[in-house]
Amino acid sequence: MTRPILLIVDYNLSRIDEVRHLGDHARRRHSATVVLIRANPTETDHAIADEVIDLDPLRDDFAQMGEKLLGDRRERIRAGIVFSDNAVRSGAELLERLGVPSDSPHLAEGAFSKYRYRLQEGRVDDLLAAQRIMVPAFAEIASLDQLGDFAYNHPDGFVIKPAAEGNNRGVVVVRPGDDLTAAFAEVLPYLEGGVICEELIPYRREYSFDGLGPLEFVTEKISASGRYPVEIAQVLPAQVHDHERATLMRAGRLANWLVGQLDGPFHNEIKLSDDGLRAAIVEPNRRPAGMKIWSLARWVYGVDLHHRWVDAAFGTAVGAQRLVPGCSAATVMLGVGSDRSFRPDDVAPGADPFADAVRATAERFGLTGAELTVAEFSWLSPERRDLHAVARDNADFAAQGCVVLRSDRVDIRTVVHALREAWSHALDRALALPAPVRKAR
Repeated sequence: MTRPILLIVDYNLSRIDEVRHLGDHARRRHSATVVLIRANPTETDHAIADEVIDLDPLRDDFAQMGEKLLGDRRERIRAGIVFSDNAVRSGAELLERLGVPSDSPHLAEGAFSKYRYRLQEGRVDDLLAAQRIMVPAFAEIASLDQLGDFAYNHPDGFVIKPAAEGNNRGVVVVRPGDDLTAAFAEVLPYLEGGVICEELIPYRREYSFDGLGPLEFVTEKISASGRYPVEIAQVLPAQVHDHERATLMRAGRLANWLVGQLDGPFHNEIKLSDDGLRAAIVEPNRRPAGMKIWSLARWVYGVDLHHRWVDAAFGTAVGAQRLVPGCSAATVMLGVGSDRSFRPDDVAPGADPFADAVRATAERFGLTGAELTVAEFSWLSPERRDLHAVARDNADFAAQGCVVLRSDRVDIRTVVHALREAWSHALDRALALPAPVRKAR
């Protein structure tokens, strides 16, 4: 019997383990052949897929070329998954051409371009206002003069960021008195793809509305303060009151409607007012959340969303269940204590700074080894990199670690801050030799 095909369209390289997890389940559960499409595939891509097609999802003719290359197997292609922001529109269009179920390709551009999403919000701003959803003023800019005009019209401050870019790269908060020339210089590398300015959203707290199809949950985001609002942790379950959760879920569902999400994954970033009655969408995403949020969901709720995604794509997913937390968990971004050149090989052989930091944190709060446990740890890159002590984006961190808390005697958010502090000390102790200090620029 001819094996069915699961088509996976693109992914970000840092998420290769998730692609492997998806493929392994497709083979075991559905006896499927896994075909992966991405630009400039590597040997690793060939190792995790049964077949790899070299095709860039950002090509204008991606869907047409993909259909041509897969035309002789279209009867075998039973399921498709689009796993990157770059492919969210073109990948959905390809699946539609192949007759494979997919969320809307027509509305998908809003889940890739922050500018396009704001335009979509603007078309229904009365509807959003009626639901107490703020739509920030925005403008696309291409010059320092245009930046100056936006700053003049928004004297209380604003955000400047790439129109389509992930991991907080290039996001700069501009406050009254800041140097506009310096701010513009920071986004110069992104001008070709588009840069936008947005009115500051006047809400301090940030969350994400996450899930897959009808399965949904709210994740709490902890961000750094100051010029670079980088994510430093994600926490499940979010510590919110019922009316706050209702506001966040209302906003998250509205964002899904605007970008055409229905059956697939979503990760919508949302800011919440202090009274919990108002919200604003930072950005929507039609893909699984980063920072191991789906792994957190597996530990907290006992559901493997990656497996369910594959099953849903094949049309065999069981009915949605109510997600009830059994513990709390967090993904924590881990940096360096001072600006330095760093690579993991700098750490002394046998040293385990993350385990040491978790142990010190548990002792600080009187937790047992069974109450606060290490779930995952990974270095972000094996290469030597210049890292800033004050991270400018997620690439400025050395590592990320996940912990699970099985105790209600301490708030997981308090654990996060203590763990980051303990990590800084543990990493310094674990360095085999003093790393060269990066010269100030």
